[in-house]
Amino acid sequence: MTSTSPVARSHLAALARVLAPVLALSLGGCASLEYLSQAAAGQWQLNRGGKSIDQLVEGGYLDARTRELLSQVPRIKAFGEANGLRHTDNYTRYLWLARPAVVWVVTVCDPLAFKPVAWRFPIVGSITYTGWFKELAARAYADEQARAGWDVDVRPSPAYSTLGWFHDPILSTMIEEGDEALGDLADVVLHETLHATFFVPDQSTLNESVASFVGEELAVRYLDAAPGPNARAKSAFLAAGARRDARATKLRAAYAELERLYASTASPEAKRSEKARITRALRLELSLRRPLNNASLIQYETYGSGRAELRALLAGCGGSFPRMLVALEKVRAIARRAPAHSDPAVLLRPVLAERCE
Repeated sequence: MTSTSPVARSHLAALARVLAPVLALSLGGCASLEYLSQAAAGQWQLNRGGKSIDQLVEGGYLDARTRELLSQVPRIKAFGEANGLRHTDNYTRYLWLARPAVVWVVTVCDPLAFKPVAWRFPIVGSITYTGWFKELAARAYADEQARAGWDVDVRPSPAYSTLGWFHDPILSTMIEEGDEALGDLADVVLHETLHATFFVPDQSTLNESVASFVGEELAVRYLDAAPGPNARAKSAFLAAGARRDARATKLRAAYAELERLYASTASPEAKRSEKARITRALRLELSLRRPLNNASLIQYETYGSGRAELRALLAGCGGSFPRMLVALEKVRAIARRAPAHSDPAVLLRPVLAERCE
């Protein structure tokens, strides 16, 4: 076991003071202590590690492909700011992680209703998922919830955001293989920067859906504007997005079918049987590796709701993201008065009825 420096201990203690009051209420008992410990240690690793992107690029470190992608990060940030995103000190460092994901996201949901379990945290309020820096810890917690009768899902995430509270680095997990890597990197940086620009406590679906929409749309515009021969990068990014959209369409159709099933008068046993048939058939059709259940399906709503309304809002603002972000401030006020984790479509409709400034 390696020792921890006094500075590290001080930083961990600071994180513990921030997280402890609510974690004791949200996760309960030993789980709260374990979550607090891993969250503090994982965040400390991200805060203290990595090297300046400028030094890595100019000094010829790393392979040429990674250097070229990293050289785009300042341009992506500037492009985001020119389109209304907040300036932050994030993404000036690059950190290599000896693991395939930065966190493993655990989602827990009612097995016969699309009602996710929510955890309460400082500042950000209620969140419908938790992030674990160690896969074994994430799966152990998920197994505990499954034994209690919940549907659970564990998925790796390449990116992680502290909403501007710390200086987040570019992580090796953000650098994808394939020609779509530049588009994916732009999407991630712009998505996470949107979180630092627009975030409403207790509204996970709104926050993630807006960030997903803005990240993807601005990434395409960046690929159009970026210097160099990026036509191949754009076509690869769009093709990958089309494949994801086709899969998401089928998953959302299953979500709607199951939602009708859960609202029916069928017995719980009949609902479970029909649910198993629907999810088993779809998992085979899509060749999914992860189990398919309410906890996994609800994430497609968390990250992809209100798309039609968001497109309409952007169009109503003349395609201007700065104007759209001003309009979203009205949505922020509406969302703060709404029930937790409301449907973004419902929250956006009153603003769509008004003229974009």
